[in-house]
Amino acid sequence: MSRTFIGTDIVSVPRLNKTINSSHGEKFKKRIFTENEIDYCSNKVDSIVHFAGRFAAKEAVTKALLSSESIKSVNMNAVEIISGINRKPEVKLLFSSKLKIQCKVSISHTDEYAIAFALIELI
Repeated sequence: MSRTFIGTDIVSVPRLNKTINSSHGEKFKKRIFTENEIDYCSNKVDSIVHFAGRFAAKEAVTKALLSSESIKSVNMNAVEIISGINRKPEVKLLFSSKLKIQCKVSISHTDEYAIAFALIELI
């Protein structure tokens, strides 16, 4: 029997911009994002919007995983958001688990906010 869990998150783009451009910005990025995510976002014209979208997605996935109560903690950089076919966001979980986990995520953003919704299915 599978069980389904959801998570959602919204991020203020200007607030994240302030954090990333602070004196601790590089340390923050390395703690939260994988190298692939940093490369992807950094190569975009409006990179901060992409960082915000990925941050919201990672938070949404983490909330869904934790709400399952099958996982006690999740490091943000153990959840990677990649661009799949047709630039559709896909989730790569970079930790080992005995659980079979399927994960879907949707991301949307404006200049002011990024929002993400995650759906986790434990099989």
